[in-house]
Amino acid sequence: MDTRFLESLMTVARLGSIVGAARVQGLTPAAISQRIQVLEQEIGAPLLLRRANTASPTQLCLDLLPMMEQMVDLRAGLRQAADPGTAAGILRLGAISTMLSGLVPRLLPALRGIAPQIEVRIEPGSSAALYEALREGRLDAALIVAPPDGPSPGITLQPLHEEPLCLLAPQGASHLPLADLFRQMPLIAYDPRSWGGRLAERYLQDRDIHPARFCTLDGLEAISSLVASGIGASIVPRWLGLQGGAPLPDAAAYARRIVLASPARPAQPANQAALMQSLKES
Repeated sequence: MDTRFLESLMTVARLGSIVGAARVQGLTPAAISQRIQVLEQEIGAPLLLRRANTASPTQLCLDLLPMMEQMVDLRAGLRQAADPGTAAGILRLGAISTMLSGLVPRLLPALRGIAPQIEVRIEPGSSAALYEALREGRLDAALIVAPPDGPSPGITLQPLHEEPLCLLAPQGASHLPLADLFRQMPLIAYDPRSWGGRLAERYLQDRDIHPARFCTLDGLEAISSLVASGIGASIVPRWLGLQGGAPLPDAAAYARRIVLASPARPAQPANQAALMQSLKES
């Protein structure tokens, strides 16, 4: 049984999408589907429940996932033990949603070219959750918003880029002064409990603008879709891949800083070096 196929299945199970798994693994959806079909033939039972735009693991798949993870980890451990100076094995990389759709699709092909023996295991989540997982040793690195209080001891932050705030407004409304705009329509708020959302909240507070709230979300893509429907407006970072967005005065002072967070003393230095080189080439 090819552990690369198991890795693809595990990625689909985590993300709930064949297309999403293809994006983070640098493969086509057809290739991911073919790998899983091979596994289903070997096991003799369905492993995914396929719907229009989603794919969820069957109960059998959920039961088998711990064993699959052990097989993948064992293979990675054998490679690493054979040559600890070689970039190989599992790289557990956390990424916020905008990095999954923005930077990660460019990063993975670069990483494959530099270190083809690395198997990347993507963990999606919020910046705070991924940072905690990194501190606890459950991740090797994470593409996140910079922690507002700076790095914890033993964690390094490599700056990648900054995302100044911008205005998302329905068509024809972005020219209005901000206070007038939010008197006419509600705010679709970028959740102030998130590290990036705090910046948007502070921007409005510093200008004494207190709009009525339609809803609060941590998903920037979902916020963009709601604004496009005409239901409200929002203040968000100009993330990689954002279509539209009007500039705001002094937006750079409230920029969301994207960083690679990683241990100061990584367990697999060769893998960490390969990841850093891949980021430079992405």
